[in-house]
Amino acid sequence: QTILEESGGGSVQTGGSRSLSCIVSGDAPYKCVGWFRRPPTGEPEGVAAMDTTGKTDYAPFVKGRFTISKQNGKNRLLLEMTNLELDDSAMYYCAALPGNSRYTCNRYTIKFGRSGQGTQVAVSS
Repeated sequence: QTILEESGGGSVQTGGSRSLSCIVSGDAPYKCVGWFRRPPTGEPEGVAAMDTTGKTDYAPFVKGRFTISKQNGKNRLLLEMTNLELDDSAMYYCAALPGNSRYTCNRYTIKFGRSGQGTQVAVSS
């Protein structure tokens, strides 16, 4: 069983930064790990994904502002967010696609992975 636990959400002003963290435990290996978000009034949208080679895929609306990384020794997935905008307000989820998933690894499919409970990020002006 895969367990993902996010942390690091909170309130931040526009232009500010926030770091999200996710502990991933359970049924490794995973072919893909990443983040997706659900805005207050909208559908889930992929933010960033990383495959087993370290190749990353970012949504255009976060590219250059967000960075996904892994701390393998700690099974920790990070999302560093900078220059935050009002539209970045959302519940952020980390997710993992298991090794036998039929999906390829990218920002569109990561939302179909197993995910945690989410952590809320609220950006205000």
